[in-house]
Amino acid sequence: MKIVKNLFDGLKKNRIFRPVKPIVETLEGILLGSPESTSQAPHFLDHIEIKRYMSTVILAMIPTTVAAVVFFGWYVLAMILTSYVVGGIIEVLFALIRKKEIEEGFLVTGLIFPLILPPTVPLWVVAVGIAFGVFFGKEVFGGTGRNIFNPALVGRIFITIAFPQIMSATWRVPSSDAITAASPLAVYRSTQTAAPYIDLLLGQVAGSTGEVFRIALIAGAVVLMMTRVSSWRITSSYLASVALFALIGHTLSPQTFAPPLFQLLAGSVLFGAVFMATDPVTSPATRPGKFIFGTGCGIITVLIRTFSGFTEGVMFSIVIMNAFTPLIDNLVVNLKYRPAKR
Repeated sequence: MKIVKNLFDGLKKNRIFRPVKPIVETLEGILLGSPESTSQAPHFLDHIEIKRYMSTVILAMIPTTVAAVVFFGWYVLAMILTSYVVGGIIEVLFALIRKKEIEEGFLVTGLIFPLILPPTVPLWVVAVGIAFGVFFGKEVFGGTGRNIFNPALVGRIFITIAFPQIMSATWRVPSSDAITAASPLAVYRSTQTAAPYIDLLLGQVAGSTGEVFRIALIAGAVVLMMTRVSSWRITSSYLASVALFALIGHTLSPQTFAPPLFQLLAGSVLFGAVFMATDPVTSPATRPGKFIFGTGCGIITVLIRTFSGFTEGVMFSIVIMNAFTPLIDNLVVNLKYRPAKR
């Protein structure tokens, strides 16, 4: 191990390898761990340290990823590989330009992005989407920890608007080669017919690669909450607001609003509430702010699904609430810590 450490020290000091120093430091961190440590007391470790966050989220996404491959075949792995290669190249280029270490944030973004795409999307669309999301959703803001919007959702929204026919006209039925022109949300909008709830839960209806097997999403949510990596406040308030708002709407106008349980199980609500809305960079840091954020996501999701030209509202709702995150935290802090009157 000492020989390996001396090798990396020599590479970092060598002028030839100076332009690729971020890559050398990243490889050193992967093989030898972080060299940073406290020199004197107090010594403590934050549970939300970025490497632990990223590794735990990826671990929680393994059941969903495996289910996606089982339902839609090896093409899903090709989508994931494309996402990692194209987005990783952009990450490395920006690290070299800024002369900083390669950040781990892309490990989650590169996996989430292909899981929120239809399984029939061409690989070149995957490449365009992840490139746009990483570049305009994160790097232009300064990289991981400085981005305002979720990069995966930025890329998804871009290709949804740029290639609407590709993103919405062809859906593959899980565990078969059959192609359908409508997702369960689109079917309900046109016919007011809801897919069987058990089929939605077990992944027997069309949808994005990572959203169809809801049991895996629930398992991932349990892992993230038990490890305190994910905020239960955002997830629970998101799901509760979707259910409550849909219940009120369906009671008053059943022909307009889909029933609450269908709203929860159809589309990307579970995936968004578990893996995307809880992003610690783009969601509020204050506890009351998390409830406000999740509630806002839920209400906007139902509104977009019901009244807009888009059948799915999860990605738009989260990005919209991302924009309000600084304001929410600011209002909560100002209300909680107002100066005492003399």
